Amino acid sequence: MLWAVFTVTAAALQTARNAMQRDLVATLGTIGATQVRFLFGWPFAVLLLGLALASTGQPLPGASTTFLLWLLLGAGCQIGATALMLQTMGSRSFVVTTAYTKTEPVQVALFGLIFLGDHLTPLLVAAIVVATAGVMLLAWPKAGAAREAMSIGPALMGLSAGALFALSAIGFRAAIHALDGGGAWVRASTTLAAGLILQTLILLIYMAIFDRPTLAATMRAWRPSLFAGLMGALASQFWFLGFALTTAARVRTLALIEVLFAFAVSGRLFKETLSHREVTGLALVVVGVAMALNA
Repeated sequence: MLWAVFTVTAAALQTARNAMQRDLVATLGTIGATQVRFLFGWPFAVLLLGLALASTGQPLPGASTTFLLWLLLGAGCQIGATALMLQTMGSRSFVVTTAYTKTEPVQVALFGLIFLGDHLTPLLVAAIVVATAGVMLLAWPKAGAAREAMSIGPALMGLSAGALFALSAIGFRAAIHALDGGGAWVRASTTLAAGLILQTLILLIYMAIFDRPTLAATMRAWRPSLFAGLMGALASQFWFLGFALTTAARVRTLALIEVLFAFAVSGRLFKETLSHREVTGLALVVVGVAMALNA
C-alpha cells in the first residue's frame, strides 16, 4: 500500500501548489503562473534526484530511445492539456470544460490498458466510474447552464484536455519503467528531473518568441515562485513514485481525493452551504477512493 501513501501525499502537495499558483495569476497571468511549476521546479527535482542517488548508492539509470520517446509524450501532452485549459479559462465554458476534464481517470485506465497492458480488476473499474461520477457532479455547472453543458464545443475541449492529461500520466509511467536499471525511487526521480527540464526548455522557447513580457515578469517574481516550484516538484516526485509501484489508473483514481483537500482548504467542507449535489458528489468520491484502495 506504499503507492497509496505516495498518492495521497502528492494530492495534498498539489493542493498547496495550486493555491500558490492561483495567487501568482494576478501578477504573472495564467501562462506565467503555469510556467512557474516547471521553471522553478526543475532545480528541486535535480536535488531530489541527487538525494535518491546518494541514499541508495545506485548509479544514474541508462536512458534509451524508448525512454526519451515516452518522456516526450508525457511532457508534451501535459503542456498541451494545460494549454487547452488556458484557452477556456476566460470564457463562459470554463466550468463545463473542467467538468468534462474530470473524465481523466477513465481515459487513463483505457490508455493504460491499450498501451501498457495494465490490468484492471472489476472492482477497480467500478471505483474509477464511481469516483469520476462524483468529481463530475462537483464540477458540473448549475441548472442555469444546462444548455451550455450539453453543447459540443466545451464537451470536446474538456474531453480532449482529459485525454491529454491521461496520455501524460501513461507517458511518464512508461518512461519510468523504460529506464535501464535503478530502483523505483531512482527511476521516478530521474524521470521527474528529465521531464521538468524538458518542459522548462519548451516553455522558455515559446515565451521567448511569443510572450517576452510575461517571461520577464516571471523572472522578477522568483521569490514567491520558489516555494510554488518546490511544492510542485515534491508533488510530482510522489506522483511518479506512485506510477513506479502500480498502474496509472489506480494512482489517478485515488488522486481524486485532492477534491476533498481543495474543499477543506477553501473552507467549504466545514460550511453548511454545500448543495445536495455537492454532498452527493463528495460522497461518491469517498466511496470510489475506498474502492480503489481495496481493488
